[in-house]
Order: sequence, then C-alpha cells, then structure tokens
Amino acid sequence: MTSVDQPLQGRRSTTRIAAWLAVRPWRNAIMAGVGGALAIGALALANDAAVLSLLIPPFGASCVLVFGAPASPFARARNVIGGHLVSAAVGLLMVALFGAGPLGLALGVGLAIAAMMLSDTVHPPAGANPVVVALLNPGWTFLLAPILIGATTIVVLGLAYNHLRSRITI
Repeated sequence: MTSVDQPLQGRRSTTRIAAWLAVRPWRNAIMAGVGGALAIGALALANDAAVLSLLIPPFGASCVLVFGAPASPFARARNVIGGHLVSAAVGLLMVALFGAGPLGLALGVGLAIAAMMLSDTVHPPAGANPVVVALLNPGWTFLLAPILIGATTIVVLGLAYNHLRSRITI
C-alpha cells in the first residue's frame, strides 16, 4: 500500500464504523441499562439501609437477561426465581456436606446445573450461587434473603419496567 492509499483507507474505516454505529439498537440498549440500574439500585438501597441483605453478584447478570433479553426463556420468572432458589439450595447442601473447598464448590455448581435442568428452571446467572455460598458460608436463611426476595424483586421490577417500556415511544 502506498502513502496515497492510506487516507482512503482511513475514510473507509470511518464509514464502516459510522455504518456499524447506525445499526446499533441504541434505544433498547439504553432502556435495558436503565432498567438494570433501577433494579440493582433498589436492591442496593435495601442493602445499605440494613433492612435486608439483598445484593449478590449473580443478580447483576440476572438483570442482563430480565432487562436486556426479556424474551429469552432464561428470563422467565420461573427461571429467574426458581433457578436462583434451586442453585442456592444445592450450594448450601453441598457446602454443608463437603465444605467450601474444591469438592463442595465443584459438586455445588455441577449439581446446581443438573437440578436446574431437571426442574426446567435453568437461569445461567444462578449457576454462580454455589460459589457465592461457598465464599460467604451463609445459613439456610440465605434462601429467603437475598435469594427469594432479591430474585422476586428483579422479576417484578422487570415485568413492570418492560411493560411500561413497551408503551413508551422515544
């Protein structure tokens, strides 16, 4: 390539970038991000107010599905709530039986995947719950808060937000 071709190459690259930017789903991306921020913000406020500990890292990934891909089968209420409950319960059981070491972690995650598949509640973010259980070593009340209350909050906010979002045109 000669030095004469280089400015032309730059213009082609700029044109490709502009075309790529033009076809991005900006509205959907921004609206999904706002929904996820509101849901995590609500859980974080409850956490900070010491009302309930409702914040665990897998909930951020759950928001990606609930707000960013609400039509996904993994974003169904049954999958979000059920997947988190099943996975956390399996994690608690495995850590109780085998400890928080490699065996408890491996069995927790592996059996959580199998249990979610068998119960038709697969929710990929929930696969991390046994890891959270092993790191925090919470009691069985972990199933109520943060798991049940937090996952239900995300689902309810997601349903309401996505309903409102479908009615608003920007």
